[in-house]
This record gives sequence, C-alpha cells and structure tokens, in this order.
Amino acid sequence: MDTPPASISETFSIGGDLPVHRLGYGTMRLVGDGAWGEPADPAEAHRVLRRAVELGVNLIDTADAYGPEIAERLIAEALYPYPPGLVIATKGGITRQGPAKTEYVGRAGYLIQCVEMSLRRLKLERIELYQLHRIDPSTPLEESLGALRQMQEQGKIRHIGLSEVTPAQIEEAQKIVPIVTVQNRYSLADRRHEETLAWCEQRGIAFLPWYPMVAGKILKADHPSARTFGAIAERHGATVAQLLLAWLLHRSPVMLPIPGTSKVEHLEENIAAAGLKLTADDCAEIEAAA
Repeated sequence: MDTPPASISETFSIGGDLPVHRLGYGTMRLVGDGAWGEPADPAEAHRVLRRAVELGVNLIDTADAYGPEIAERLIAEALYPYPPGLVIATKGGITRQGPAKTEYVGRAGYLIQCVEMSLRRLKLERIELYQLHRIDPSTPLEESLGALRQMQEQGKIRHIGLSEVTPAQIEEAQKIVPIVTVQNRYSLADRRHEETLAWCEQRGIAFLPWYPMVAGKILKADHPSARTFGAIAERHGATVAQLLLAWLLHRSPVMLPIPGTSKVEHLEENIAAAGLKLTADDCAEIEAAA
C-alpha cells in the first residue's frame, strides 16, 4: 500500500501523548466568505474532508466561529464515525456578527457552553485539543482558562491551546492550566510572531500557523518575489504553494501547518508539499526573496 502523502511530513506528539502528522488541514475556507454562511458547494466540502483523511491528514483544525457552527457540522456529516487516530481541534471564545465581523467573549459560562455545543455538533465525548480562540481583554484570564480547566477535569477536553498570543501571555496561562499548542498568524510573508515561535520551539509546544500563505496573495504573478519563487519551485518540480508549505515544515520541528481550501484539487496540491524536501540553501534563497 502506498504511503499517504501527509504522513511524509513526519509526526509530532501534541502534549506528549497526541501524535499527529505535521501537515494538517484547516476548515475556515470550507464555509462562506469571511467565515460566514454555508459553503458554496456542500458536496465538495464533504469530499474535501474525506479526501484529507484519505491523504493521511489526522489533524483537522476548526472552530465554532467558522460559519458560525457550520464547519463543525460539516466535519461530523462527512467523517463521523471518525477513523482511529483522527484529531479534531476546535476553538471557542469568538462570536461572529457577519462576514469577518467578530467579538471576543471569554466569560466562563459562555466558554463552557461553547465546549458543550462543539461536543454535540462534532458528535464527540471528548475534544482532544480545545483552543481559546482569543484572549478576551474584558475577562480575567483566570476566569476563561478556569472554565476550560473545569471542562478538562470533567473529561470533556484532553488538551488546551491558545491563539494569537505572546510568550508573556502563554507564561501567564501556564500558571492556570498546561498549554500544549499555540495558533498564531504566521507565513513566509508575515513573520511577526518569530519570538513566540522560538519560545514554543524551546519548550516543545506545537505551533499552528494560520494564514500560512496570506490567503494566496503571495502566490499571485504580480507579487515582487513571484519570479524567484517560481524558479525555485520549478527546480523541485513543485508549485509555489507547495514551496511555501514545505518552507514552513522546514522552518521548525514544532510547526504544524494547517492550510485550508474548499477544493479537492487544491487540497491534493497542498498535501503533496509534505514530500518536498528543501535544502538549507533553498530556504535561504526563499527567505532572501521574501
């Protein structure tokens, strides 16, 4: 039997006991624009999820704010009963008022409800990785993470992660509950969170970069680095999208990219990046171009 492509990306153990292939799949693009509304093609959304699993993806990232609620529902429709070893990571703590319109809510009662409703939509008894989607500045962190710790103690959450945080915020959170993942915006074109990535790498905490290709902007022909990226990709018999994902995998052993798409064709292209091996010279050339 052929090796599933995603498995070539090697394995990382989240929290020391939750092994996943390093190249995963993110579901925000499964729903409407601005993470709002039903998918344009529900049947294709189901095919994308099933194909991801066929390709060896065993880390699917989602959130109750995608849709809202729609991405979680699609996952259950397409994949339940789930294959052994599949990790569905979801998030709570954001409310959505329309396309790309959000507010942060970290109150204990709300987050407990978020967990319960995600369990129901995903048809799970326990969420293997639950991430606080954003820290709510109007709610004490002890209250927000205390609620998630309560759900963890009840056996409804296995591991807890954070999103869009600094090392100081992670250290503060670690005083309340163990943090095993950080999900921050990061890509070749947007490396504002280098300090956080380095902090996570030193401690073996998984780093899930979202917006890994800046919504495709870096792939366009008029991008200043397009010619250089194209030449490097051509040398490897790859696409520029694959090159950028391979660079992320090479960048750090704790990096778990979760590129999203609503098309099977694009999914297959993305996952094939797991087999692209870059040299140190390749990476230096890519970073210099960026």
